[in-house]
Amino acid sequence: MLTHYGKIGALESCGILAPSTCSSLRLFVAAVFLYICSGLGITAGAHRLWAHKSYKARLPLRILLTLFNTIAFQDSVIDWARDHRMHHKYSETDADPHNATRGFFFSHVGWLLVRKHPEIKNKGHTIDMSDLWADPVLRFQKKNYLLLMPLCCFVLPTMIPTLWGESLWNAYFVCALFRYTYVLNVTWLVNSAAHKWGDKPYDKDINPVETRPVSLVVLGEGFHNYHHTFPWDYKTAELGHYSLNLSKLFIDTMSLLGMAYDLKTVSRDVIEKRVKRTGDGSHYLWGWDDRDVPAADKDAALIINPDKTE
Repeated sequence: MLTHYGKIGALESCGILAPSTCSSLRLFVAAVFLYICSGLGITAGAHRLWAHKSYKARLPLRILLTLFNTIAFQDSVIDWARDHRMHHKYSETDADPHNATRGFFFSHVGWLLVRKHPEIKNKGHTIDMSDLWADPVLRFQKKNYLLLMPLCCFVLPTMIPTLWGESLWNAYFVCALFRYTYVLNVTWLVNSAAHKWGDKPYDKDINPVETRPVSLVVLGEGFHNYHHTFPWDYKTAELGHYSLNLSKLFIDTMSLLGMAYDLKTVSRDVIEKRVKRTGDGSHYLWGWDDRDVPAADKDAALIINPDKTE
């Protein structure tokens, strides 16, 4: 039988923190903070800013997002964006690095465990990366990645918690190893789960779907049917609020501070026309096309649920 303190120690060793001690609570907060930072480095940085150029960022924000991206350790921004641009240009084909038609496991992690398909190499030259190579911040990260990545992803997240009394092992396991593994897997869910289970209100003829659970853990990246239909929208979602989209909140905040600008989005009229033309009928507002539903009933539904007009 484990003693009371032995149980706490075992839980901490598994990365399941015991909030009964101030030290463990601080470690938990530090891990969550690093999860959000590294997540934003992928979502607001490598994805929305650099892969899709859906908004522009001034130098301080570019440096911050590059730092966050390095904490995430999912390859340099230039390499990440190249793979993602391939994913969109050749989606669900052999030239797609994580082609979802090859199965859930392959699109989740298997694509990183095998040699790239020859089609990826054959068509890689069709992806223009000159815009990212022109950014000195990204060139610096790419050139020094093997030095910066271990420092930002593992060393500093391990050492800083020891300043307030955490053991080296607990800090390493929770803030570095566990946090890194968690961020990796929730990011991969966008490639796997968000291409498999969910609705297709914007384009029923593509594999990406809308999945709120994925958006919850990936800071707003799970509205994937919308994103593949309108990849230039900085929100990566139709949502006009911040529900399940922390990345949008971050970008909007940076915009208010003057650090982000030229935010690209899609007009309501364009979205409505696309939903009615190619959607699967599941859209919360324009999804009903039943001719037997009287117009008065539709108007009544909007009165009862006014939030649907957002």
